[in-house]
Amino acid sequence: MRDNAVVNVGPEPLTFDEVIAVARHGAPVRLTDDAIAAISAARQRVDELAESPVPAYGISTGFGALATRHIDPAMRTQLQRSLVRSHAAGSGPEVETEVVRALMLLRLHTLATGHTGIRPTTAKTLAALISAGITPIVHEFGSLGCSGDLAPLAHVALTLMGEGVVRDASGVVQPAAEALKQARIEPVELAAKEGLALINGTDGMLGMLIMAIDDLSMLVRTADVSAAMSVEALLGTDRVFAPELQALRPHPGQALSAANMTKVLRDSGIMESHRDPEACTRVQDAYSLRCAPQVAGAVRDTIAHAAAVAERELAAAVDNPAVLADGRVESNGNFHGAPLGYVLDFLAIAAADLASMSERRTDRFLDVARNHGLPAFLADDPGVDSGHMIAQYTQAAIVSEMKRLAVPASVDSIPSSAMQEDHVSMGWSAARKLRKAVDGLARVLAIETLTAARAIDLRAPLRPAPATAAVVDALRETVPAPGPDRFLAPEIDSAVRLVAEGGVVTAAESVTGTLA
Repeated sequence: MRDNAVVNVGPEPLTFDEVIAVARHGAPVRLTDDAIAAISAARQRVDELAESPVPAYGISTGFGALATRHIDPAMRTQLQRSLVRSHAAGSGPEVETEVVRALMLLRLHTLATGHTGIRPTTAKTLAALISAGITPIVHEFGSLGCSGDLAPLAHVALTLMGEGVVRDASGVVQPAAEALKQARIEPVELAAKEGLALINGTDGMLGMLIMAIDDLSMLVRTADVSAAMSVEALLGTDRVFAPELQALRPHPGQALSAANMTKVLRDSGIMESHRDPEACTRVQDAYSLRCAPQVAGAVRDTIAHAAAVAERELAAAVDNPAVLADGRVESNGNFHGAPLGYVLDFLAIAAADLASMSERRTDRFLDVARNHGLPAFLADDPGVDSGHMIAQYTQAAIVSEMKRLAVPASVDSIPSSAMQEDHVSMGWSAARKLRKAVDGLARVLAIETLTAARAIDLRAPLRPAPATAAVVDALRETVPAPGPDRFLAPEIDSAVRLVAEGGVVTAAESVTGTLA
């Protein structure tokens, strides 16, 4: 979809592309007529319960361990204000704007399902905030991933009340009241059930999962390209990627990765130079070359599993209590973040292993005992020059950090709310560390690409494959060809930007066509 296209938010599930458009590209939103009708119907039932003398959780009672107290009608507006103010208790670094916009959109979608009991005017105000580019300041710490992302969402709800601190559409930090005034958005006075409806969701976890899936789907294709470049420049063989060999172990991701690598290596003069069995006595390549499709393929299959979980969550209405179609308002446990926490952790494990294999290929380039005729450390004058020696150190440091980030968060649980909430998912923490892991993977693949490109150049006059040559050419727009040692950090940064923006894949696809 176009980045500036309005995203219609109704009871039906959002797509990944719609979430990305709003979160990353600032797309505005609009509640559909179906959404307004569903919200209005549910609100009518909440109003009925609010007038009833029978206590109803979240409507006429306290929250969590305080749910046993029945709240007098005259105090219920204060109840909602107190809930939001007390739960807006985040601490630590500011969370990225794209994450906050994603959680705002996903909370709006749950409101649009008609299962939360919010008022239409409150939902419309949240939509107006998103469209105006007003982003509440949300902090790194505060969510246990159970009862939803309470603290992060409470900071959003606080903004709806005209309180707290936000970034406006220009990124300027200012009081929420002033930003709303400038955007001509009236703050809301929350009514019964609304505070809870605004904060009891898995929206932050889900938003970060969707963006990680988007990033990793591009990075795993980048890994196929960088691995192919390494196989080529290390005088490896492409015969192991043949479809008949991959079919013997029918994992779908493996077949896709092998097919990508075969496309990228097609018509390589470097590969052709050592196909003669009499001239080439090597029987097998190292695992980091030969097994690249098996590892990248497993990463692909893990991404596919995570995407299936995310799609189910996009079809969910996460709130407690929930307003059912028959008018009942029932407590439930759908806010528990375990389904998301598990796959967020799983993706961090997969990313770390993909990075680990990439680093091993880079290291082979630098060792004269294993790089098949290339200079030590790919240096111009080894001894005087160090070449890419320390680039591998940087890569190794990132991989080591990624292995620490791969330790699951979802196996931990710290009881809260006086033991009422005695098991939590820590899914928010899993999502936060996955974002760091995704960034690390991009950096590791960039260093492999940078090193493989240097090695390909050093194989001249042998001719690389047209696809790998296209990647080298794209890199050479900002990074010069091999020569004496230069200030290396800016060259690494250029390669990181090329990878993160999808430039490696784009360059390869200019020759191969679309890579799977």
